Amino acid sequence: MAPGPAGRTPVFERRTTGGGAGGDAGGGSAEKVVALTFDADMTADQGPRAASGERFDNPELVALLRRLKVPSTVFMTGRWAEEYPAQAKAIGADPLFEVANHSYSHHAFSSPCYGLPVVAKDAMTHDVERAFTAFRKAGVRNVVPYFRFPGGCYDDTALRALAPANVTAVQWDVVSGDAFATDADAVAEQVLDGVRPGSLVVMHCTRSAAPATEAAVRRIVPELRERGYRFVKVSELMEDGA
Repeated sequence: MAPGPAGRTPVFERRTTGGGAGGDAGGGSAEKVVALTFDADMTADQGPRAASGERFDNPELVALLRRLKVPSTVFMTGRWAEEYPAQAKAIGADPLFEVANHSYSHHAFSSPCYGLPVVAKDAMTHDVERAFTAFRKAGVRNVVPYFRFPGGCYDDTALRALAPANVTAVQWDVVSGDAFATDADAVAEQVLDGVRPGSLVVMHCTRSAAPATEAAVRRIVPELRERGYRFVKVSELMEDGA
């Protein structure tokens, strides 16, 4: 997307009426498309937890998306790519997926934000660039210039600070509620109730923090297809009018 007003980082939330890109949550595209996005979260200080056996990945979910042939965008932290370089590389090498930036540290870019530590204003661009560097070191391909704020938290200061990174911030209009959820049906129903043509859904690709996601996707995908929806990556959702 073109830079936002006064050079700020542009923000995309869903495809608007007629297929144009933008942040207007009203209306809907005539085409029944929906983007499922998955945050691969890992904060900079979670290495000891991973070393003790906690799993911040979800290979079964990725395998399911492949079996169901669901194009998806994975918003990956640089720390996640460092912890799981083989998985990061495999996801990025698969044309079914595209990899976007979810920061290096998964620290907040504005405060308050769910108790996350806060990145200093003058370190924000570096944090994003550090994630892209981690992707390159892991051999990740199919990387797109999109960025998702940890926790979805941002303000005008963050949008201005990130302008040099030349990324588009990607939010969502449908919250899956899968974070720390254990009821897959409740997650699926929340998504199915919220999706409209052009919607962008936020989910997670982290077993320890979102254990019900795979089971929810098993229900979400066939039901949306029965309704006539086609799954697309964020890049395709943004194409018309971006």
